[in-house]
Amino acid sequence: MSRFRRPGKNLFKALWPFALLLALGFCGAVGWLVYEVVRPPRSPYLITPQTFTAYSRRALKISDERWRNRDGTEARGWLLRGAEGAPAVIMLHSYGADRSWLLNLGVKLNETTNYTVLWPDLRGHGQEPLISSTTLGSREADDVLAAVDYLRSLQTPQRKPLTSGRIGFFGVELGGYAALLAASRQSEAERAPALALDSVPADADMLLHVTLQRSAGVENGLLQWLARTGTRLYFLGSYQSVSACEVAPQLSGVRVLLLAGRDDNQLRDSTAELAKCLPAPALVELHSDLQFSGVSLASATGEQGEAYDRRVIDFFDRALQAP
Repeated sequence: MSRFRRPGKNLFKALWPFALLLALGFCGAVGWLVYEVVRPPRSPYLITPQTFTAYSRRALKISDERWRNRDGTEARGWLLRGAEGAPAVIMLHSYGADRSWLLNLGVKLNETTNYTVLWPDLRGHGQEPLISSTTLGSREADDVLAAVDYLRSLQTPQRKPLTSGRIGFFGVELGGYAALLAASRQSEAERAPALALDSVPADADMLLHVTLQRSAGVENGLLQWLARTGTRLYFLGSYQSVSACEVAPQLSGVRVLLLAGRDDNQLRDSTAELAKCLPAPALVELHSDLQFSGVSLASATGEQGEAYDRRVIDFFDRALQAP
């Protein structure tokens, strides 16, 4: 019997180094996919408040601020103060972008409404980010709530609250998903009265799928599953793929503007589906056939960008006024 078994043993000894190399290569590929997702591409800001002021010749006093997230990490953002006692809006960018992508829209919003505007850099984003990795919405949602705490702590030189406490959220893709989760985690008394959300993914897994398609060109189902599994292992439980439609029913009484474009059919479909899940259809405005969504608005012409900005500004101007 041993004479028959020996060829099998010899074959195993010959092949196991190749199997080990294959397994290591497989693990390396999964690790690369996870790295591609959790550490977004970084580039210099498109524009800074200083260059914006110089080019536009507007006397804007936008300050660079820092505050603490609820997990003790540090957050940063630009702040443009509005009128005393006026509402405020937190502007949340998409995956792979940064606060500079929404600077122009936020300035227009401030000039039209005199609201205070805060532009945070989400986790893993911006130049030399304070936190190296994104969690695709889970911890970002708690960071949005920390930004709300920060805004409510601001005072005028006369020691009066800067904002009225009516703080709306504008978010694109990752920012929209984080804003939705953040609003669902607020108490009813403190909940954001208005949300403008663009291209909202159905959950974090969908955002992961879209991100891999864009950044790495990965559409294979097996590789997508491996990336999801690897991301969960990487964060050891911090990665949570919460369904947008599961939390949407908690937003009773919140006015919601939903935007999506023909530039991304997956996100357009998930945004349209979210509209059906919200509890008060009368308070929901859906525009799902825009030529450009907020994800690719940088490619829009001046006229198209102006139309997009006007829709968002008009919404917050109406929705954040005292009832």
